Amino acid sequence: MTTAKRQARVRAPQLHGAGGWINTGGRSYGIEDFRGRVLLLDFWTFCCVNCLHVLDELRPLEERFADVLVVVGVHSPKFAHEAEHDAVLAAVERYEVHHPVLDDPELATWSQYAVRAWPTLCVVDPEGYLVHVASGEGHAEGLTRVIENLVEVHAERGTLRRGSGPYVAPPPADTALRFPGKVLLLPDGDLLVTDTAHHSIVRLAPDGETVLQRYGTGERGLLDGPAPRFAEPQGLCLLDDGTVLVADTANHCLRTLDLATGSVATVAGTGQQWRPGDATCGPAREVRLSTPWDVCGYEGRVVVAMAGTHQLWTYDGSSVSVLAGTTGEGLRDGAAQQAYLAQPSGLAAGADRLWFADAETSALRWYRDGQIGTAVGTGLFDFGHRDGPAGSPDQPALLQHPLGVAVLPDGSVAVCDTYNDAIRRYDPLTGEVTTLATDVREPSGAVVVDGDLVVVASAAHRLERPVAPGAMRRVQGAAQRTQRPATAVLPGAVELEVVFEPPAGQHLDERYGPATRLVVSASPEGLLLSGGGASTGLTRSLVLADGIADGVLHVAATAASCDDVGEHPACHLTQQDWGIPVRMTADGAPRLGLVLRGLDA
Repeated sequence: MTTAKRQARVRAPQLHGAGGWINTGGRSYGIEDFRGRVLLLDFWTFCCVNCLHVLDELRPLEERFADVLVVVGVHSPKFAHEAEHDAVLAAVERYEVHHPVLDDPELATWSQYAVRAWPTLCVVDPEGYLVHVASGEGHAEGLTRVIENLVEVHAERGTLRRGSGPYVAPPPADTALRFPGKVLLLPDGDLLVTDTAHHSIVRLAPDGETVLQRYGTGERGLLDGPAPRFAEPQGLCLLDDGTVLVADTANHCLRTLDLATGSVATVAGTGQQWRPGDATCGPAREVRLSTPWDVCGYEGRVVVAMAGTHQLWTYDGSSVSVLAGTTGEGLRDGAAQQAYLAQPSGLAAGADRLWFADAETSALRWYRDGQIGTAVGTGLFDFGHRDGPAGSPDQPALLQHPLGVAVLPDGSVAVCDTYNDAIRRYDPLTGEVTTLATDVREPSGAVVVDGDLVVVASAAHRLERPVAPGAMRRVQGAAQRTQRPATAVLPGAVELEVVFEPPAGQHLDERYGPATRLVVSASPEGLLLSGGGASTGLTRSLVLADGIADGVLHVAATAASCDDVGEHPACHLTQQDWGIPVRMTADGAPRLGLVLRGLDA
């Protein structure tokens, strides 16, 4: 630890959030209340699959360091729906967040800590100093070392306080289903539903209410056999042999369910999350997956909406491979292997193409003959509830984080417009979008049963028949954009620097080539005159257009590091995507700095 770093120590800013505190029994906290403890601030938003991965990464740390570590989630919304307090409350329960959460709908604490990306992790030492910052996921090992070091140092100083944390569990809820995800119509007319927050699968009678059978113990876990365990299961698909394929989302696996015996077998995935550099094809049980959200039969194989890698994969019964997407997050059409997707979360096979809900771009998109196209949607940060022609240059139809799709009998597509609490309809013949129903609480999946649309109203914990597919109306809501503080930059030459310091005990891994990679693009495209594209290194000279007032810089950085010791040292990849709102001003900064992993103070 150098003297310079000690002099640069910064007091952690205060914690403010207009939405108040969750999971504290009604008590509010300030930064001073955490003195004596190691404080880990997790800046997250519940739409973000990377943030959900971090929640899972933090669970072992919370258990291991229970008497010295306090984790506080700072919920910092991307979408308008996520700024609603009731929606945050639901998400905290849905994802089993067992630590205090500060609801910060106006991004006050986000701004105070100069956060630029979801997720971002900030560590505050027991004396109240900000000592570590990291963006993205995959930091569990580095955080472990940071916490161990802080515990050792502050135990010696006498500034460490051990004890129980401030988490207060909310009263338990009692409903037959809890945040159900997807629904499947069985040949006999019964309905199969993933009971996501109960970590199980439920068979319902055709009325959609009567529980006939439950598969799974209800405990989170990965266990095959007649008493299986699941972890936040989502998509369902009926296979030719009569078994059901389950997207076991938080287990990063595909499982088969025998409806007759209730026995479950894992058929794809290892139970570990895919990381950059891992295989993307091969024997199904040997290749890691990442948050499979839905599954659908298409052209003789199963397509998997791999939300965690922003791709579509395929499963043929014995192997898996990538069908579309590069792992880059965004909206780019064209050849499937070069396209950008963003958390594909719902699938439906149509007569001439495969439809999918691309959640983070608020888009309805399709795959056909090796090509990706977009029917509805304009970009990562544009959303709203507006009907009309999807292709209008001035006022295109808009969705808000859709999670499900279903093909209607007339060939049109029903979209579970999740964060608008609505069911929308897209007509491929006319390109028109209309609204079929509103006030459906966070619809996440749907199926057509005898001409009626049966919808999973996830936040209402039930199935609903909100509308007959023939009814519709028009909504002319305003277009919206993700609201975050813009960074003032100088038009013209701007130096971009991504800071990455390997964790203690690691070094950059350059045995097989450059250890870092940087990809830069912008929206609108005309904003970035030069400096775009992919290259090695974590610095880049950009030239920004003078005639564009504001836009978004899209930056993706990757860094590889390996342990310093051991005959076969473990290697680690750290990756993060940023969407940085920028505003061109004459007094703007000539440099833009981002932190992938900052120096430990």
